[in-house]
Amino acid sequence: MHATTHSATREKSLSKKAAPLVLSRTRSLCPQCLRSVEAGRIRDGDDVYLVKECPEHGEFRTIIWRGNPAMETWARPKTPSTPSEPFTVRERGCPFDCGLCPEHAQHTCSALVEVTSRCNLGCPVCFASAEGQSNDPDHATIGVWLDGVMRASGDCVIQLSGGEPTVRDDLPEIVVLARNRGFSFIQLNTNGLRLAQDDAFFAALAEAGVNALYLQFDGVSDAVYEAIRGRPLLDIKKRVVERAARYGVGVVLVSTVVPGVNDGDLGALLRYGAQAGPIVRGVHFQPVSYFGRYPHPPADADRITLPEIMRSLEAQTNGLVSAGDFTPPGCEHALCSFHATYLRQDDGRLRLRGDSGECCLPKNKAIPTAEQGAIAAKTFTTRQWSAPSCGCGSGENAGAPLGEMDAFLEHVRRNSFTVSAMAFQDAWTIDLERVQGCCIHCVAPDGRLVPFCAYNLTTAAGRSLHRDAGARP
Repeated sequence: MHATTHSATREKSLSKKAAPLVLSRTRSLCPQCLRSVEAGRIRDGDDVYLVKECPEHGEFRTIIWRGNPAMETWARPKTPSTPSEPFTVRERGCPFDCGLCPEHAQHTCSALVEVTSRCNLGCPVCFASAEGQSNDPDHATIGVWLDGVMRASGDCVIQLSGGEPTVRDDLPEIVVLARNRGFSFIQLNTNGLRLAQDDAFFAALAEAGVNALYLQFDGVSDAVYEAIRGRPLLDIKKRVVERAARYGVGVVLVSTVVPGVNDGDLGALLRYGAQAGPIVRGVHFQPVSYFGRYPHPPADADRITLPEIMRSLEAQTNGLVSAGDFTPPGCEHALCSFHATYLRQDDGRLRLRGDSGECCLPKNKAIPTAEQGAIAAKTFTTRQWSAPSCGCGSGENAGAPLGEMDAFLEHVRRNSFTVSAMAFQDAWTIDLERVQGCCIHCVAPDGRLVPFCAYNLTTAAGRSLHRDAGARP
């Protein structure tokens, strides 16, 4: 009787296995033709898939979230804030009218200015489809782009990108161009190859006003670089960090996370960054996304999701950080990223900062506006990712002892360390609700501001939606 009851109970339990559940609806694009289609975020067990169907090319089902924290709990509501000066009008709808159009729901936090499409590496995971040769935009053109960003968004983070921007000998002059137009925070997106070899060039960039390096740094073993970048690079990366400390330029280590290649290296990279001294301001993880020509959709096994990275960081650091430390972003859409801010301790531990650095968001329970989120993100990035003060400097107060409160604040700033991740979208995972909440915008050749994921999007056959629309001068 007991065995029969147990068997019946098990069968009843199996029969009650939850059917796939529609968590929410959005819109997406067909990976084959980029037709705008309805899509659902569908929970199946512990995982969530983006499911969409094109009337011509059929259904596409792609993993976007694995395990805890559950996607349903990962939310941060914001009141939309449309652009103060849209550069385009709405005709076909998102993402075809990007520029930004009047319906975009977030201000610009970071503007990416691509100063070249040349590169001294040939990475297969490149967003920018970097090439060996190009006609680099001249200073006048870059100046027009910067003027447009300032007009549309005011003083935001300027990230000089490419290609590899350091292939331009005149890059320090471009930094000065941005400074002279009123941009207070200049970040350099770089693989670091030239910076590790050309000391005078690094010094010139620091003198021109570069605040921080967004340094490609995929792991702490050469095997990782050989797999992702095609050559051993670890010593070069470490040399860049050492030189950045010499010149007072902050560093954020940026890792593209590829399943089966470096997803087991996340904890080691976090430990390296935390121990590399105050010049390394944080580590930032980017789950690999797929651009270019793909005859077959990337398998779900080829993808790693944000909750997996959170849990891996806890497991691989033996609890130095916890998955529960991480929170949704205050600026971009909640499903795009996570972050936490810590204080380095003398014994090597990391202590979670209670405010996560979000001092500019409302302290009451009111839902912040998207604009408040963007302002908070810009303020925090400028403060956190710049190098801490060395205590030197010039002027009548140089070397003067700090007051108690000033000393405490400087200690906090010096020892703050961020851990974050951002899941960029490709043709299989693109979610137009997320695109409309994007605060990272690329400057197109005609001066439009285009959300990052829309700008870099390609069809499965490699055709670009926005990047190839118009040639650079």
